[in-house]
Amino acid sequence: MAEATFDAVIIGAGHNGLTLGAYLAKAGLSVGIFEGRHEDGGGANTEEATVPGFHHNLHAQYMEFIDYMPIYHDFRLEKMGARMIYPDVQLGITFADGRPPIIIYRPDPELEKKTHQSIAQYSKHDADTWCDLKRKVMERDRVMAGFLYRAPEAEDDEQGAMATMGGVMGLAAELGLTMTDFGKAPKVIIDRLFESTELRALLYRQCVEWGSNVHAGNGFGFVLSVLWLSAIHKMSVGGTHTLAHAMANACLKQGACIRYGKPVVKILLKDGRATGIQLKDGTEIEAKLLVASNVDPRQTFINFIGEENLEAFRRERLANWRFGPEHVLGTPSFALHQAPAYKSARHNPDIDRCFYTVVGFETAEQMSEYIIQAYGGAIPDRPGAGTWVNSLWDPTQAPPGKHAMNGWFFFPKASCLTPEEWDDVRATYNDRFLKLWAEYAPNMTRENVIADRLYTAFDIEKKIGMPEGDFSHGRPGGGTGMVGARGYQYRTEFPGLYLCGASAGGGGISAAPGYNAFKVICHDYKLPKVWQQECRDY
Repeated sequence: MAEATFDAVIIGAGHNGLTLGAYLAKAGLSVGIFEGRHEDGGGANTEEATVPGFHHNLHAQYMEFIDYMPIYHDFRLEKMGARMIYPDVQLGITFADGRPPIIIYRPDPELEKKTHQSIAQYSKHDADTWCDLKRKVMERDRVMAGFLYRAPEAEDDEQGAMATMGGVMGLAAELGLTMTDFGKAPKVIIDRLFESTELRALLYRQCVEWGSNVHAGNGFGFVLSVLWLSAIHKMSVGGTHTLAHAMANACLKQGACIRYGKPVVKILLKDGRATGIQLKDGTEIEAKLLVASNVDPRQTFINFIGEENLEAFRRERLANWRFGPEHVLGTPSFALHQAPAYKSARHNPDIDRCFYTVVGFETAEQMSEYIIQAYGGAIPDRPGAGTWVNSLWDPTQAPPGKHAMNGWFFFPKASCLTPEEWDDVRATYNDRFLKLWAEYAPNMTRENVIADRLYTAFDIEKKIGMPEGDFSHGRPGGGTGMVGARGYQYRTEFPGLYLCGASAGGGGISAAPGYNAFKVICHDYKLPKVWQQECRDY
C-alpha cells in the first residue's frame, strides 16, 4: 500500500527537478519531489564552508542563462527570492610580472570600447576580431538559446528545432566558420583567430568552464562556450542557493510537495511501466502517470531499476557511459581579511573588482598543459585557478570589511585517486595555490587568510551526488550521441519513465533539461502548453 500518491513523482530536487516540478504542477498535475539531501538545488549549493558569516558557492558560481531561462521569467522568480547582479567587469586574466591584465567587459556598446582597449594592448587584430565575433553572436543570442531550450522529441518542437539548427549554421557562416571548422577542436580555432598568448590562455580557460574540451572538442563548443557564454555571467545575490530556493518556492506555490531527506532506492515497475518509487526507509510512493529522474542514468537504470530488467541496448549504452574528464572540478573557498590586490591593477584597476579572474597562468602553453594534466587523470602541477570574490559585488556574502572567495580548479575524476590521495590534495593544494596567488597579488599571504577549505571531485561526488564529480552526469561513449540509437533522450524505453537531469540536456544551471522534459511529457499526456510565451519562440 503506497504511503502517498501523486500524478507525477520526481527523483531529486536539483534545479532541473524543481523546474520540471513547477511546470507540471502549473499544468494541473499533483507533483511529489523526493530529495535525498536536506537541501535543494544540487550544484546550486552555498554554505558557510570556512567560518560562520562567509558564504561560499561550492559548485555553480555564475548564472549565464538567466536572460534565457524560461522558469526564471515564467514563474517570476525574483518575486520568490531570487535576485541577480550583472557585473560590468566580467572576465579577466592577470599576470605575475605585473603586465597589463586582459579584461572582457559585459556586452554593451560603451563597455565594448573598454574590452577592445584592454585586448589591443597585446594585439589590435585580436581586439578587432574578438569584439566583432562577440557582437555578432550577441545579436543572434536567441538562436543559441533556442538550440538549448528545444526538445526534438516533442513533435511540437521538431520544426522549431530544425529552424534553430538552420539559424545556428547561419550564425556560423556570419562568424566565418565553415562546416570543416565545426569538426576542429576549439584550440585549433582559437589559435587561428587570435595571435596573443595572453588572450589565448583566457579563452582556453573559458572554453573548458562549460565543459567543452579545448583539445578534443568541436567548433560548436567554441561558439557555445567561448563566444556566447563568456562575459554574460550574473551573480545570485546571497549565493547560488537563493536561486534554488526561489525555484522550490515556485513549486510550492503551484501546489507541488517537496520532501527532503528522502533518498530513493528503487523505481517501481508494473508490466514494464514505471508506477512509483521506493524510499530508503521502505516507504512506497505511487505515481499515477509518470516518474521523472533527475539523477544520472547509471543510478537511474542500474541502481533503481536493476540491470536484470534492462534491454541489451540499454546495458550496452550504460557500459559505454563516460564520466568526465571535461566536467570535473575542485572548489577552493577562502575567507579573507582583504580582497586580492593584483600587480596588474596599476595598468587597469578594474582587475581588482573583476567578477571572474584567472590566476596562475602566464601563457597559453601553461593553460593548455594544465588542462591536459587534469583531463589525463593527474592533479595539475601548476595550481592555477579561476577565482570569484563575490563579496566585492554582494557584501551580504561576507562580514563587513571582509571577503569571501570561491574558485575552480580542474581536477581528474574522483576514481583517478584513492581516498588517501584525495586527503593529501585536500590538505596541501590550497596552500600551493596561495603561494602562487601571492606572485600575482602580493597581499595574498597566509596572514590575509582567515580560513580556507577545498572540496575535491571526490567530495563533490559524495556530497552533491555527481558521479566522479562530473557536473553533467556523464555522456555516452563509444561514438554514440546524446540521443542514442533508439531515439531516447528525455523519454525512456519504460513507459511512464522520463529523464530530466543534466545527462539528458546538458550541465550548468540552465534548467534546460527540466524544461525540455516537461515539453516532452506535455506532448505525451496532452497537457496544456503552459510554457508558451509570446516573448520567446522556444
